[in-house]
Amino acid sequence: MTPRDAGWGLGVREGLRVIYLGGLGRSGSTLLERLLGELPGVSALGEVVHMWRRGVVEDERCGCGEAFSSCGFWSQVGKSAFDGWDKISVDRLTRLREATDRTRFIPLLAGRRLSAAGRERLTEYTDHYLRVYEAVAEATGAATLIDSSKHASLAFCLRRRPEIDLRVVHLVRDSRAVAYSWTTRVARPDASAESYMTTYPPVRAAAQWNIENYAIALLARRGTPVLRVRYEDLVAAPEQTMLLLAEFAGLGADASALDFIGTEGDSRFAVLHEAHTASGNPMRFATGKIGIRGDERWQTAMPDAHRRTVTAMTLPLLKHYGYLGRPG
Repeated sequence: MTPRDAGWGLGVREGLRVIYLGGLGRSGSTLLERLLGELPGVSALGEVVHMWRRGVVEDERCGCGEAFSSCGFWSQVGKSAFDGWDKISVDRLTRLREATDRTRFIPLLAGRRLSAAGRERLTEYTDHYLRVYEAVAEATGAATLIDSSKHASLAFCLRRRPEIDLRVVHLVRDSRAVAYSWTTRVARPDASAESYMTTYPPVRAAAQWNIENYAIALLARRGTPVLRVRYEDLVAAPEQTMLLLAEFAGLGADASALDFIGTEGDSRFAVLHEAHTASGNPMRFATGKIGIRGDERWQTAMPDAHRRTVTAMTLPLLKHYGYLGRPG
């Protein structure tokens, strides 16, 4: 995948630089976010789209291990952005999201014009994100922020804010691997009570995989800088992939910035530090030496009927991304 193919370089704006990780969940976005967060001048926020409910309301754990309300970092961000998290109405924000940030609104958001009421709702909704981004940049001194919210609809909303230099990393993974992952039961250590990540049946996962990936392709056609990265390439060649991402993000990083990635025999690893990520996969809590390896359990564990169904439903994009013997 070349920068030109990915839409890189189209419409880059001056402003607060936000690298938005897009794609369907269970594609390796938490690993990618943690690796990017180790680069100089970068701060990873986690899935900001879920922070409002899971962090502010439900007080789930920050990536540092503290409850959201007890985390000094997020307390500082809330104070700077809103004079305290208690000053915002998450219920109001949820209503704005329902009226603005949904997959079904992407055709409208991709258009040139919104109604006056639509623009007003969008501005109020995205103001919350902009304030958080600005407060994090102030607190950390980071010139580049990582938001791993993934939802294409939110990226379409954020692209309309001229204050944000939005660059989207389109993370893709083999649809069969993603669908299998969505069927597995994974514990969520975020909350005090026992809970598990959402599961989807294979048909729904395949449909969502198509929708999200096609939507991000539309985002690139509308002029937002988008760089596509395959999960399989990330785990196979992390340094090369990270250098490409660093260039796309305008970080100017060279090989010396990747000294946190190493080799041990035939295995690759990264040394990760604590990160104040507000929501995401349980891997966001991991620190120290972490193995970088592909998860290919689906190849032996996925029932044949599920594999055939998902392959048939996602065949055009599987071919386009190079998962069926054709270069992506």
